[in-house]
Order: sequence, then structure tokens, then C-alpha cells
Amino acid sequence: MISIKTATKADISLLNQLGEQAFYPTYLPFISKEQVEYMFHKMYDETSLLQQMKVRGDIFLIIYEDGKPLGFAAYQMDFDKDKTTKLHKLYVLPDTQSKGLGKALMQAVEQNALAAGQKKVLLNVNRYNKAQGFYARLGYVILREDDIDIGNGFYMNDYEMIKIIG
Repeated sequence: MISIKTATKADISLLNQLGEQAFYPTYLPFISKEQVEYMFHKMYDETSLLQQMKVRGDIFLIIYEDGKPLGFAAYQMDFDKDKTTKLHKLYVLPDTQSKGLGKALMQAVEQNALAAGQKKVLLNVNRYNKAQGFYARLGYVILREDDIDIGNGFYMNDYEMIKIIG
């Protein structure tokens, strides 16, 4: 049975663990190990996750199957003045992909955003990440290319994608 719950501060360690299990296999095929490690520690250490939750206001959802946590999403309402929700993270453990868990998380994010009066969901995806096709199948379209300087000489080479939800 699939269930989705909103994470709290008590789930920070779990989010860090799930992130580590999903992040490295996602990016190591096309980003250097040094950049992947830099990005992971910058975005997924427990202090950073807590700051995203408490300071930036990110909402984290954890998906479970039969009580076992298998992935998560993180998003921010009212990312801009145009009633846009920004999806910051979506990860499902590699051995559970293609089971509909990512789709279930995206539907939950979109439903929560729509219920809060949001009109669009915006996300960034690496231009070499196979998830780009996943988002396209869910109705997201590419707005633009975005090369983001994340420090230490590293860049995220992304597509910014958007979906109108309301």
C-alpha cells in the first residue's frame, strides 16, 4: 500500500538517508564524482535540509510502500509573485523507479499547490537526466536552458520546465 506523508523536523535524518541513496546513482553517470559530492553536501546535509524546511519554507513529502520510505519530494509555494510552486527535489530510490512512485509524488505536489491557489509548477532538471522525459510525460514543457553557478567552479546545466495546473 502506498502512502504519502508530510515530513517534519523529526524526518530530517531520513530525508538525508533517502537523498544519499538516490542522489549519487542519479547524477554519477553524467556529473563528476567531485561535483556530485559537493552538491550532495551543499543540499542534503541535515543542517541544509532543516534550513530549507524552516527558513525557505519547503514542504517535504515522503512516499512509503507498506511502511517503507522509498522517496521524497520538496517544494516551495509562492516561489514568485505569479502563484508558482517550485519543485526543488524529487527522488525515488533507484530500485523502485518505474513503479509509479514519482508520479504519485508529483500528483500530490500538484494537488497541494492547486488547493493553495497556485497556478503553475516550475522545476529544474539536469539536461542529461533521464527524468526530463518523465516530467514531459506528466505535461511539463521546457521554458529555457539554465546554467547555474553553484560555487566551487561547478555548474548545474539544467532545463527549467513548467506546467500550468490552474
